Amino acid sequence: MLRASLGASTGGIEQLRSEGFEPWLDSKMGAANSPSAREFISINGLDQVDSERHYERSDRGDWMIWSQLLIDGNSLRKRFALALSEYFVVSITPLAVTWPASAVGEYWDILSRNAFGNFRDLLEEITLCPAMGLYLNTRGNRKADPATGRVPDENYGREIMQLFTIGLFELNPDGTLKLSGGEPIETYGNDDVTGIAKVFTGYDFDFADATYTLDFGGSYPVPDASVSRVPMTADASRWQYPSSQSFHSEEEKQFLGLTIPAGTGPVDSLRLALDHLFSHPNVGPFFSKQMIQKLVTSNPSPAYVQRVAAIFDDNGQGQRGDLGAVYKAILLDDEALDPDNATSSTFGKLREPMLRYIQLARTFGAGTISGRWEVTNQVDPATRLGQSPLRSPTVFNFFRPSYFPPNTQIAGQGLLAPEFQLVNDTTVASCVNFFERVVPGGQYPMADVTFDYSAESALAADPAALLNRLDLLLTGNQLTSATRDTILGAINSVSISSASDTANLLRRVYIAVLLILVSPDYLIQK
Repeated sequence: MLRASLGASTGGIEQLRSEGFEPWLDSKMGAANSPSAREFISINGLDQVDSERHYERSDRGDWMIWSQLLIDGNSLRKRFALALSEYFVVSITPLAVTWPASAVGEYWDILSRNAFGNFRDLLEEITLCPAMGLYLNTRGNRKADPATGRVPDENYGREIMQLFTIGLFELNPDGTLKLSGGEPIETYGNDDVTGIAKVFTGYDFDFADATYTLDFGGSYPVPDASVSRVPMTADASRWQYPSSQSFHSEEEKQFLGLTIPAGTGPVDSLRLALDHLFSHPNVGPFFSKQMIQKLVTSNPSPAYVQRVAAIFDDNGQGQRGDLGAVYKAILLDDEALDPDNATSSTFGKLREPMLRYIQLARTFGAGTISGRWEVTNQVDPATRLGQSPLRSPTVFNFFRPSYFPPNTQIAGQGLLAPEFQLVNDTTVASCVNFFERVVPGGQYPMADVTFDYSAESALAADPAALLNRLDLLLTGNQLTSATRDTILGAINSVSISSASDTANLLRRVYIAVLLILVSPDYLIQK
């Protein structure tokens, strides 16, 4: 449950035990994400032109994504969508456009909607999403102009190959590198980048159905939020400044062994290019290994990767790219469920800082004082969490899948530890400080978020019972006896004068929760 979703409850645990793994997954995966990002933005008036100037405030995107992750909805769908957001990266930070929150909200809805859908469909939707168009320069990308020396922007063409589909090097079905003369084989070269870049020319936002409202100062018209949501278009007559000229390159496009004939328009060029990328044999192992790393373990065996990649290639019904089948294959694989791995020193992964906070919120009934989840960017590593959803500093995510901390035992054993790229002298201390501040709820820097510890307070007079409950919900009963003894000692250090000593009962809860959240037994998810 802790791998598949964003938190656990006693009721949820009983349901899972009663139904069994696969039926439980099937029932949860079928539920929609409700409310969607678009619904949250609309319900809270964040798509209205008013004195709060939501149309230019990127932090409204933070409100949206934190609300999505901290409460309700389909926790499984959101967990996989969050993993996808760290693979198909778009960051709120550079989205300098009208309605940045709506733009990134639509991107999140695309990930959520397609989380258990098909990889090929998802690839096309994110390609045409306005947020991606802004982030990786597809919006306004124009065909070559010999007179001015202009050439198509190569940013998206490069990243869709390097990061979103095939990677830098040819792979075996088990995710290991193919070699030639002892060296990796590159999947593409500069000519491939130049060729595929032509595919992504001629697109811009679709303004054809937009309505306008004067900004709060009354000096310029603001288009409605729909322009940040509808797919980009290569029909120049629908642009903000309509044109009768197409800016799509109709030159011959060659890349990765595919030739798209000269004269092929933008829609067919895009279809042919995405189909070709989707069919590449690298996609299954490249994508599958990274999803295993994000959900289960940083160092899956090649056999584990190959089993999941085989499901990506064929879900058993002749369908390629079935993400729901891939998700189930990752979670239900024998390697994932082997109880011996709970004590293995080479199995598991470091919990990301944002996942720790999300689990805290979902475990203890998070609420919002404002009603709008006014939580802002938490990426500052010195004073905040050091990570914030949809706020990656680069297209390469917060950490790379091949990262390992140098000069450590991890490196010495030839292991990977991607999330450790977030760990340094500053963040080790700042994360402890962050959780010390926020565990009580309603305090800076998460002042708008409250928690409900009533069930835990009712047990706090009995430290062992309190710790048993927290150990189950937060770690899946993986605290070592030494860690338990340490935490019990800290709980017992707070004296309780009577059953009505609410302040000290709560203090016991805060101490227990905090010490679990910063313990090595919790930080490494097994």
